[in-house]
Amino acid sequence: MSTAAPQAAGGRALAHPAREEIRLEGVLHALSDPMRLAIVREMAAAETALSCSAFALPVTKSTSTHHFRVLREAGVIDQVYRGTAKLNGLRRGDLDVLFPGLLDSVLDAAGRQADRLGE
Repeated sequence: MSTAAPQAAGGRALAHPAREEIRLEGVLHALSDPMRLAIVREMAAAETALSCSAFALPVTKSTSTHHFRVLREAGVIDQVYRGTAKLNGLRRGDLDVLFPGLLDSVLDAAGRQADRLGE
């Protein structure tokens, strides 16, 4: 990870891969987990940064933290501290430049699957 988010108040910054460091296999791995895919679907629907607490995940806090970290380290999301909250934003622009249509295709397929399974 060669880049970090701008230094937040209190000195907490999180490492993020630069656009040129994002790899397809890392993105696909991050999106292959149903919980992480659900997080990304919710973020895409919101079209705005969401705090970690905005997600009603049926897992422990430490497991949620793990899922957000995997998404961040793969370059799928951007995380930045705002006070005590950690805001999460989808790196749609970077992903669309690197892998045109990938995110939209995955989100569309996930939506069709959810409809088919009644989720």
